[in-house]
Amino acid sequence: MGEAPQVKAKAPQYDPAPCYPVLADTVAVGWADAAGTLPKGTRVLAVDGPAVLDWAAVAAGLRAAFDDRRTPVEFADVRTAVRDWETVRRLTDSEELRDDPDFARLAGGELSDLMDPRALAGLAGPREIGAGESGPGEGGPGEGGAGESGPGEGGALRILLGPGAALADADVLWWADLPKRYAEAAVKRGRGRHLAAPEDEPPTLRRLLYIDWPLLDRHRDQMAGRIDRWIDVTDTVAPTSIGGQALRETCRSLATRPFRTRPTFNSTPWGGHWGQETLGHNPDAENTALGYELIAPESGVLLGDDASRCVEVPFQLVVALSPVDVLGPAVHEMFGTSFPVRFDYLDTVGGGNLSVHCHPRPDDMRDVFGWPYTQHETYYLMHAGDHSKVFLGLREGADVEAFHHSAHAADAHGTPFDIERYVQVFPAEAGQLYLVPAGTPHGSGEGNVVLEVSATPYLYSLRFYDWLRRDAADRQRAVHVEHAFRNLDPARSGAAVARELVQRPRPLPSGDGWTEELLGALPAMFFQVHRIAVEPGRTAEQRTDGRFHVLTVVDGQGAVITTAAGHRHSVHYAETLAVPASVTSYRVHNQGPEPVRLVKAQVV
Repeated sequence: MGEAPQVKAKAPQYDPAPCYPVLADTVAVGWADAAGTLPKGTRVLAVDGPAVLDWAAVAAGLRAAFDDRRTPVEFADVRTAVRDWETVRRLTDSEELRDDPDFARLAGGELSDLMDPRALAGLAGPREIGAGESGPGEGGPGEGGAGESGPGEGGALRILLGPGAALADADVLWWADLPKRYAEAAVKRGRGRHLAAPEDEPPTLRRLLYIDWPLLDRHRDQMAGRIDRWIDVTDTVAPTSIGGQALRETCRSLATRPFRTRPTFNSTPWGGHWGQETLGHNPDAENTALGYELIAPESGVLLGDDASRCVEVPFQLVVALSPVDVLGPAVHEMFGTSFPVRFDYLDTVGGGNLSVHCHPRPDDMRDVFGWPYTQHETYYLMHAGDHSKVFLGLREGADVEAFHHSAHAADAHGTPFDIERYVQVFPAEAGQLYLVPAGTPHGSGEGNVVLEVSATPYLYSLRFYDWLRRDAADRQRAVHVEHAFRNLDPARSGAAVARELVQRPRPLPSGDGWTEELLGALPAMFFQVHRIAVEPGRTAEQRTDGRFHVLTVVDGQGAVITTAAGHRHSVHYAETLAVPASVTSYRVHNQGPEPVRLVKAQVV
């Protein structure tokens, strides 16, 4: 079982769009189908969702759909019911990062804090109690058949549109959603609008990532039990949708069985081409640098019979609806509804070196950046180039003051320097795990495929040095010298780095035809990384012991996962599978002709 990892030329079975059936509903397509579900007697419809959504297109689609049904409609823009922009900025800025160009403190509070209560209350217009009204919610008016949809007697259907609509007085609540990858792309193109921002305020990734998303995610999760219809507006002309009851039942069902999230790859200046050439992802993109297999704040789950007719719902919503089933009681107590582990790829095959960077140490992450836990990482080398490197830890006796001076000169004046004077270099070894606790300088070299098995925070790479690389606008890429050196852990240096952070596998209880190893663990890190190896035709027995597992096939064709309840799920090379804590026990069966190895992470 100790043979070297196999390098894949192609992975034809890799599924870029795994789908799961919707329970007790079918996926509707188009605004007309959604409008047809609105219960008779509805007078006020609230349509909530992300700020960056094209709300004008949503309004146009709804107007056309209700016009076809001869239902008069009038719209109210919820974005007008917000507090003034200066107050909003004051509520969402932090003193420490107020003028930082790249980072902001993770927004606290609630979306309602940004709304004007009197303006919000007036959006629904004058209301009469009675007239066939009933409150939204589980089993409420948005769940069943509609007959002829339309307002109560004597008036137009009033539609409240925009983020925060759920906070207004309405009969029915729909959620119009846009997967976050599209929101990020829109902001990069200079399009979209921020939460509670005036229309002429330019959008920035800083505000989107650290302020809008946390506030909207909390708001959505709080409203999840009231949503009467979920609408995926990836296509504003032909959106897909399912009923709220079906949404909740399907998500709760997923929390009892293994499932995958929809993977996605992004391009960066250092990116490689393994994702394109081996997995078939984004063949027309510049590169496939960052592969998001499972990153809770951004990943989605596809619900439907196939990828051509499905809705995408946030993975985080699945967790929020069933946190104990997904996470397990102990992990839920530690992390609330935050899924605390992520799996992603760093692809530098045919690309360049990553920056040398570190992540915030726990106190700084909490006090400055606003996360309750920090960005501990590990690098599992899926593939290593012949002469590839991993940068990890300080050299013995490294002159940190000189390192700081060199990094500052590179940032301010474009002066190159030899990073290896200060940071250790290890040969990249396929199948090796490198541990990267917060504060440790690190980076993958060119020619590698890294499976990052890490804590969920993923937006806090504090760069010491980025090789004077240029961005798409031909500007020198930003580094974060002061943040990085404030968080540098000098204890991660010298011989201790190889001893503590480049650990050798340790055997764990195994069975006939299969083994399990502990690849890496540290007292400072709340998760461990294991590896399961299964011979052809053999089966490995696994127990969750009340804590979720995450699995990725790192060698071999794949395996079939079968739970104690009889749920079966295939997982192929490079695919990642979440196994909820509620599964209790499962079997990993190798049906292929060659040994299969899977990396497994679990909270300890």
